[in-house]
Amino acid sequence: MNSTPPPPRVCSFESRRREEMHNLLERCGARPTVAPSMREVPLSENAAAFEFADHLLNGQIDAVICLTGVGIRTLLETVCERFDRRQILDALEQCRIIVRGPKPVAVLREWNIHVDHRAPEPNTWRELLQMLDDEHVPLAGETVAVQEYGKPSSELCAALTERGARVVAVPVYKWMLPEDTAPLESAVRQTVAGAFDALMFTSAWQLNSVLEVAARLGVRDEWLAAANRCVIASIGPTASETLRESGLAPDLEPSHPKMGHLVKETCERAAVLLAAKCAGQAPA
Repeated sequence: MNSTPPPPRVCSFESRRREEMHNLLERCGARPTVAPSMREVPLSENAAAFEFADHLLNGQIDAVICLTGVGIRTLLETVCERFDRRQILDALEQCRIIVRGPKPVAVLREWNIHVDHRAPEPNTWRELLQMLDDEHVPLAGETVAVQEYGKPSSELCAALTERGARVVAVPVYKWMLPEDTAPLESAVRQTVAGAFDALMFTSAWQLNSVLEVAARLGVRDEWLAAANRCVIASIGPTASETLRESGLAPDLEPSHPKMGHLVKETCERAAVLLAAKCAGQAPA
């Protein structure tokens, strides 16, 4: 006898937009769990940012690579607390400005800063590097500042160095666990217990937080095994790469790297899985 499958149980690790994520999941017919997994912490004493500003004002920076919207906004606001805003903007006018994706473009427009080169979708460091090669952007002998986000951009910096650039890494903020980790700990335990049909990742760093908490609870391996029995949804290639490196196999990336598309397509995939289970069939 056929039975109607229940709504898919979907766990998201979104932090900044957690209420929006919860509402989107409910509207798509899922039973949502949203466990905030990280918080952005500006570096309180950002010596690297101020050193970057010194070099910039002295004409010692040839190009600036902007990787994230939050990061470049924080960098600009930080250096303008100590240095004259007009002088900073005038100095940036003399630089080649390179961006990875749409979010830093939006911030730069707010600040009336030009953009010279923009990486195509899916906006990973690989597309950025390929764009620089394809457009024959001069790098040899140039001093290139890289606005980092969350963790060091080791591969990008190494590739720029190989092309002859002098790379100045400018870390602006770092990720930390939420102050209250109880919801995340609960989500980890629930995953191990088989409580979810799908897990969604909207950034690569979310997985690092989840694995850190799972390790603290002594269930890292168990969590990975249980996660691989769920539909694993990734917002895009950067997150997918991190998932694969940790032993998870992403089942889908959305047709567009937007949260709404991710939620809709994840719920659809999880619903198919549940329907197959209810019908006693192996999922496709």
